[in-house]
Formats: sequence, C-alpha cells, structure tokens
Amino acid sequence: MDTVSLAKKVKIHTLKMTSHGGSSHIGSILSIADIVSVLYGKILNVRPDEPEWEDRDRFILSKGHAGAAVYAVLAESGFFPVEKLMTHYQDGSDLSGHVSHKGIPGVELSTGSLGHGLSVATGFALAAKLDQKPFRSFCLLSDGELDEGSNWEPIMFAAHHKLDNLIAIIDYNKIQSLDLVSNTLALEPLADKWEAFGWTVIEAKGHNHEELTTAFSSIPTVANKPTVVICHTTKGKGISFMENSVLWHYRTARGEEFDAALKELEAL
Repeated sequence: MDTVSLAKKVKIHTLKMTSHGGSSHIGSILSIADIVSVLYGKILNVRPDEPEWEDRDRFILSKGHAGAAVYAVLAESGFFPVEKLMTHYQDGSDLSGHVSHKGIPGVELSTGSLGHGLSVATGFALAAKLDQKPFRSFCLLSDGELDEGSNWEPIMFAAHHKLDNLIAIIDYNKIQSLDLVSNTLALEPLADKWEAFGWTVIEAKGHNHEELTTAFSSIPTVANKPTVVICHTTKGKGISFMENSVLWHYRTARGEEFDAALKELEAL
C-alpha cells in the first residue's frame, strides 16, 4: 500500500472529523498520522475482513486522545465504511473522541486515561509467548504520557520476561497538553533510560515513511529484548500554523482556519 497517500487521506479525514464534530487534539492526531499509516499500510499483520483473527498483530493507541487517526486509518484499510467517519464525536456515535473499542472493528482497547496502554500491550505480548502464538504487540504512546509512573512497571517487566514481540512507539513531538515537555517534566536522556531498562532503542524521523518502514521492519532487532522506536515528530505536522504550537492540543479548526488547514493538507 502507498503509505504516503494513505497518510494524506488520514490527515484530511481527521481534520474534517474534528472540525465537524467540534472535538480537539488535531495537533496530536497529525503528529501520529504518518506512523499509523506506515503501520497499517506495511507492517501490521491484520485482516480487515476478520478483525478478531486469533493470530493478528495487536495495536494499542495509548494516547487515546488522538483516536481519530486510528479510526481514519482503519476505515481506509477496510475495517468499516469510510462514510462512518463523519459521525465522529456526534451524539449517539460510537466513534468517540478518545478511541473506543466498543462496536469498532480493529480497535483493541479503549484508551484516554494515559499510562495504561503499555501495560495491556505487555500482557498481550506475554500471552503470545505463553501460548506460542506468532503475533506481535505494538503500543503507541505520547511523550508527555511517560510522566505517568505506571509506564515504567511494564517497561521493567517486558525486559525481564524477554518480550521481543513487544514494540513501544513514542510520539516524541516534545509538546504536551499545556507546555513543552522539557518545561513540564524533562525526559532526556530518553534513549538512555530505555536502554538502561533493557530495551533495544531505535530512533527515527516520525514523518519519514522510509525510516519508519525500515525501523518497524527490523523488529525484533535483538532476540529476547523488547524494542522501543522513538519517533521524532512535529505536533500539527502538515499545517503550517499548527506546527509546534501548544494551542492546537485543544483548539478546533473552524471557519477560515479550517479552510486554510484543508488547503495545506490537500496540497501535500
């Protein structure tokens, strides 16, 4: 699948979805659109016509506030009709603002309360090892989410249990809800921390599809070690006035802002 074209569709869908429904987090959504497009376009072993297939790779979006990106890539991948996307965040819709698995084929876990996704993904990976199943477990986290202490228990646990079928992905856009990550709770040296906890660390440009494909295709890089891919990203990527802006964590694009944003995405 052409993942660049897929990512463009995801970005346009999610701008329209969040603007129409009045939800926020478009900056966070655009930050991960390329990552999820590469995962679903080239990496994950899943079956849209059989979403409960026992041997499918598991993917969890721990930063559930960016769930519109997952809905959009699932729809474009054939899990449910694309037309359903415009019900996002509407009264009575099952496409909630934070990603939900209820009634949505392809979504493994409802998330939104940060710091829980990696624990569940680690459980999936351990279950695969115990049951001698081939599937892998992927978990996409935000950088600000690493402030949550609950993440560091599965990070230790996964290395101890040699879960080389577990892949953590960090959306490292360096901005969290109200400020820069460095001003809130500094993460550096981030790669060294994961290495010290016994993980294999890969760093990649989070909007470069070739780098992402190479990084994800190399896993497991080291036998008996879980892998973390630190993706250096830009919040609001693709829309000039949203890029690297704290404002667009919660703001909704409407009117002239929506028109300008859509024009930029269509020109990608």
